[in-house]
Amino acid sequence: MKRKVGFIEAMTILVILLVILGISVIKFGLSPEVPVLFTVCLLVFWAKFRGASWQDIQDGIKEGIGVAIIPIFIFILIGSLIGLWIKAGIIPSIMVLGFKIINAQFFVPSVFIVCAIVGIAIGSGFTTISTIGIALFGIGISMNLNPPLLAGAIISGAVFGDKMSPLSDSTNLSSAVAESELFAHIKNMMWSTVPAFLMSLILFWFLGSSGKMDITKIQHTSQILQSNFVISWWAVLPIILMIFCAWRKIPAIPTLFLNITLTVVMIFVQSPHESLQSLTNLIMNGFVAKTSDSSVNALLTRGGISSMMGTVALIISTLSLGGLLMKFDVINSSMEPLVAKLRTPGRLITVTILSGIFINLFVGEQYLSVILPGRAFKPAFDKIKLSPLALSRVLEDGGSVINYLIPWGVAGSFAASTLGVPVLAFLPFAFFSLFSPVFSILSGITRIGLKWAQDKTK
Repeated sequence: MKRKVGFIEAMTILVILLVILGISVIKFGLSPEVPVLFTVCLLVFWAKFRGASWQDIQDGIKEGIGVAIIPIFIFILIGSLIGLWIKAGIIPSIMVLGFKIINAQFFVPSVFIVCAIVGIAIGSGFTTISTIGIALFGIGISMNLNPPLLAGAIISGAVFGDKMSPLSDSTNLSSAVAESELFAHIKNMMWSTVPAFLMSLILFWFLGSSGKMDITKIQHTSQILQSNFVISWWAVLPIILMIFCAWRKIPAIPTLFLNITLTVVMIFVQSPHESLQSLTNLIMNGFVAKTSDSSVNALLTRGGISSMMGTVALIISTLSLGGLLMKFDVINSSMEPLVAKLRTPGRLITVTILSGIFINLFVGEQYLSVILPGRAFKPAFDKIKLSPLALSRVLEDGGSVINYLIPWGVAGSFAASTLGVPVLAFLPFAFFSLFSPVFSILSGITRIGLKWAQDKTK
């Protein structure tokens, strides 16, 4: 480029992009893919006008997309697995079991706790939402509970589990970027995570205990499931396999392949005459429920590789935008003046968290919302003698957990497409993601639970 991007120019660009995305998605209710592509288009021609070569522009797009190749492939496998799990009766079996053992009066807080436990065990918020989350969502819908509230409870529990699991990609990433020890990082996150968890549980307890729950419909739904699916204890095998793989620290891709293979075997055992063509169609297009109940059909017509293509398109678009913003130093230029003026822990932590939220809004990718603030603010944390543990906690609280609240974010769009509830609908109920940055900022201001350089290994 002809000259370095200045602070005013960088902020002007970011404000324009945010206004376009915000008005398009929030005011007009448009799907985020097209507004994101439009902002990419504007950024491409701005870069060219500023003297960038077409090759530099293409390199920026490629570099942005490169970080998401593995997540994209995982989404494709999860899409395959959802359809197979419904066909094999795994999700219907979990629903029937849930009908029998879960207290309807306290269902919503139970959903939050169960998803949190499963999330810690398997270390993946996405997998928690797309497996046990769908089953619990189905049970809640049968109780005539509010879908956005249910989605908020599922997502909050999944995010908590993902955040506190040593098997989580985002947890390991935050620890690595800040150069802190993994288990010390998880322990230190308790100062913001436990208050956020307790506040979320109280609100879910209060909101989830109100309203009328139709037990007759629950019994009817259970009968429909037992009449149309194979309901048995064998359904727990893929879940056990997934937990075993997490315990053995087997990566997500082989874990999902193993789970898909086991589920396919279960389908052939149940239906020996199942054709290869129908199985291929199931993997590609998902399961289509054909019961006598329209609400059950709507709930269990899910999955398939094709169901993930909208999410994949959004990921590619948003990361292209993020790649260009990074390639031409728009984000770095907007942060530099702030870093130099942050001399107290409260201000530094607040601005670092706001930067993570800011990057989530503009880039829509949770890994970058951890990496970029981590790189930008680490010298400032070192300068005022804060421990790397303080930085790694802030990166989680302002970065990865917030991505679920962004309509054009990778995590937010995935959760919305998987549960069938728009991000803006479940956002007010995703309490854990909303409270985590608040308690992290309070810790910075009050210095309660704040780790200093000499405490970095404790």
